[in-house]
Amino acid sequence: MPESTLASLAHALAAATDLDAAVVALSEGLWEIDRGAVVSYLPVNARDGLLVASHQWDEGRVVRAPLDVALRQFSEELVQRVQAGGTFGDVGDESDTFARMLQLPELGESGELALRGIRFDGELSAVLALYEPRRVFGQRVAERFAALAALFDLAHARFAEREARSEASRTLEDVTQRVHGEYVARLAGLEQQLSLARDAAQHAGAGEALQREREVAKAAEEVRRTGARVRALEHQVTAAVGQLEQAHIELHRRSEGLRQRTRTIYLLDRVLAMAAEQVDPRRLAEGLLALVGDDMQALRCSLFLRAPEPDTLYLAASRGLAPYVREGSRITVGQGVAGRVASTRKPLLVVDASDAQAQPLLRDEYLTTGSFISFPLVIRDQLLGVVNLTNRAQRGLFVEEDVERVRLLGLVISLIAVEARLPEALLVRIHE
Repeated sequence: MPESTLASLAHALAAATDLDAAVVALSEGLWEIDRGAVVSYLPVNARDGLLVASHQWDEGRVVRAPLDVALRQFSEELVQRVQAGGTFGDVGDESDTFARMLQLPELGESGELALRGIRFDGELSAVLALYEPRRVFGQRVAERFAALAALFDLAHARFAEREARSEASRTLEDVTQRVHGEYVARLAGLEQQLSLARDAAQHAGAGEALQREREVAKAAEEVRRTGARVRALEHQVTAAVGQLEQAHIELHRRSEGLRQRTRTIYLLDRVLAMAAEQVDPRRLAEGLLALVGDDMQALRCSLFLRAPEPDTLYLAASRGLAPYVREGSRITVGQGVAGRVASTRKPLLVVDASDAQAQPLLRDEYLTTGSFISFPLVIRDQLLGVVNLTNRAQRGLFVEEDVERVRLLGLVISLIAVEARLPEALLVRIHE
């Protein structure tokens, strides 16, 4: 897949004003990869587990169609994979049947259907359905489309958070106006009743004076009770204001998350543009390290790539390491933090300093004793390298959610490095 496709999609998603524009941009990106394949965005009713609509690209616009397809109609393994999100799962031999149920256009031949879940706020929010012609040889479109779908996840989260903020603001505003309106109307009614009672008492004859006084006393009691209810209502309004303040705090937290995602899209756009320009291998390696280092706010980070020697990695780029640690330095697979991660191909996370002190792998010149992440770069079941992140800005700690973010950035780094043949080209440049 050309880097220009990822760069174009990153530009389009950053400029998109709504979800329809993002779906159009994603479909155009798929068009550049394979013109015979189609993609559909399917919102999910999380309560019932139903796919409730279909959004498809048709000549530059999004066409919507209602659906009523339950996720449980698919295999249990596929449903679990879709609910986990992050990767495509194949429907299998019943691809054509389910494609018709999802109202996907016919391909003119037998096709393969793959589904990918999109999660938001801890729940399954939507599904991407990719329908491609069945091939005997060659790479699946779903594999080449995975990076584009990951970028669409970020844009989808941005629009979902914006909709959540708008809904919260509308709800709190409606509650405040309703409570205030009821308070004003009730108080006006009581004042009118009291005024009428007093006027009637003044104009009544002597025989009715006592009765009117009783009515006035009764009205006064009613006013007293109403005053108590008004005070209770004021307490409710105060509580509602407190809830509004909490909502604003939550909106601020989500805005911070949105700014983080916007920075990620900007960094992706910058490194994809750099890859498209075919810059010097050393500069490209530093740009790839800056992508994950800046996004994760790591003051000390390093990128290792595979060396020609068996079970060996070399230092391709670094930031914040000791001066004597130079690029091109070798490490052996299985030794040290990066070597152990390369051997197991599983990410290693140390959350806080107390855990780090007990971590025997930290006697490593590429890491310190703080919170860190060491993540393997694997593509098509081949080890490409390892990226290390430590010393987060402002004494921050890395957590499980950060590992998932590094997983996405690592996929982009791996794709660009493979396309540019970076491990070989950079080693030649270092020797020169």
